[in-house]
Amino acid sequence: MNALFNGVDKNMFRWIKQCTVAKDALEIFKTAHKGTSKVKSSRLQLLTTKFENLKMMEDENIQGYYMNILDIANSFDSLGEKISDEKLVRKILRSLPKRFDMKVTAIEEAQYISSMKVDELIGSLQKFEIIVNNKTGKKGKDIAFVSNVDAEETQENHEDDESLLEAIVLLGRQFKKILKQVDRRPMSNGQNIRFNIDKQQSNVKKARTDEKSNQSKGV
Repeated sequence: MNALFNGVDKNMFRWIKQCTVAKDALEIFKTAHKGTSKVKSSRLQLLTTKFENLKMMEDENIQGYYMNILDIANSFDSLGEKISDEKLVRKILRSLPKRFDMKVTAIEEAQYISSMKVDELIGSLQKFEIIVNNKTGKKGKDIAFVSNVDAEETQENHEDDESLLEAIVLLGRQFKKILKQVDRRPMSNGQNIRFNIDKQQSNVKKARTDEKSNQSKGV
């Protein structure tokens, strides 16, 4: 009993301090160890399930996903189960989103996964992620530029349609005035009326030309 008392920590000592026979203390240790083993086995099973189901989200970056992998790996280590670098590398490559397919294929065809370190893999993936993000950013800017140009062209076409409509309305008003003049004047003034019509049409064309010229200057 003296050897047992001096060979355990304070928590274990509380379990056996009431014992007077060493055999009773050993039975308590066996029961506690069996319970601890069951708890350990259950935790390992839960960690294994979590590890297998873990996948990188579309809006997640490599660094954040790597931290999640490390948390699980450290939990395995605390329970006495160490995960090898090869298993971690294969897990990461298997759980990446589609935007990394090109990089994953290149790494797998290189055929050095078994000797690859996790830090080396993460560094390579981070470099690839930066390149992809830069290309995606430029593409988004180009799309925005094209959208703005289309909007401006649509606005210009709309303004041209409005100008044409105004010209048609003005022409209609002038034509009504000419008809009134025809009704009031005798037929002998037909040449003067035709001259007035030609003059009104030329004024309308000139107004439209000046308006388009002003719009061009504005653009």
